[in-house]
Amino acid sequence: MSSSSPTTAPTPSDLAAHRLAALRAELDRMDDALHDMLMRRAEVVAQVGALGAKGSVPLRPGREAAIVRRLLARHRGGLAAATVVRIWRELLAGTTSQQRPMLITVCEPESGPSLVAVAREHFGALTPLSTHRTPAQAINDISAGHATAAVLPVPAEGEPPSAAWWTALLQKDDPRIHVVARLPIWAQRPEGAPLGQALVVSAAPPDPSGQDRSLLGLELSRETSRARLASSLAAAGLPAGKLILRRDPGAPAALALAEVAGFVEDADERLPKLQSVLRPPVVLGAYATPIGEFE
Repeated sequence: MSSSSPTTAPTPSDLAAHRLAALRAELDRMDDALHDMLMRRAEVVAQVGALGAKGSVPLRPGREAAIVRRLLARHRGGLAAATVVRIWRELLAGTTSQQRPMLITVCEPESGPSLVAVAREHFGALTPLSTHRTPAQAINDISAGHATAAVLPVPAEGEPPSAAWWTALLQKDDPRIHVVARLPIWAQRPEGAPLGQALVVSAAPPDPSGQDRSLLGLELSRETSRARLASSLAAAGLPAGKLILRRDPGAPAALALAEVAGFVEDADERLPKLQSVLRPPVVLGAYATPIGEFE
């Protein structure tokens, strides 16, 4: 007569440990698959770079904003949307640097929120940054070919001439510098995110994201009122959402900065229709509307 040892039933602790091991193995497989996709993405980025589509400055902020918008529109589950944005910002910064090394120069204000923190959030933790105290110094780094882009304070009404960096872009010097992005790119800020606001300028022209705003620089008679200018812009089909008017002492003309909806280019047929200006308006650039601003 044969006998057998009794089978010991697994305990709840044993079952939990087995389940945990299985889930961790699944996560490892998923990490490998993600890594494979990242490596493949880098290969495709290299192929894009070899085509020379980005020119000498490897920045396409509009396309990057469109990518993030598309991903957020399809996002589901418990992973925070802000985490998705952070992951892709690091990824986009890394693949941009893969095509050509980047240096971002930042005009860091003496007071208020740090623009270095805003630049780090957008351009990645490892992208080299340099800082300056004045916008002119930061812009000079671009003109000299030392920097890929400059992060500058958002223009404000009544700021001193030295801070009104946008007036220099009216000259359309060579290389011509444009506004290409606004930071941060998503408006609904999570707790702990940098609070600064900035514009990015570069020697590359802006590219459309599908939801954009453009900046126009205007030269007009010193007697032209804000209301008249706003009416003229609206009549030309370019209603301004934000309008800055400067009448600097001793200057022969007033200068204005108008933010208008949409992606406006130099050849836009509405620009010649604009009245109340002394010379044709200058398109200073464009940027993607911050994600979630109207949600």
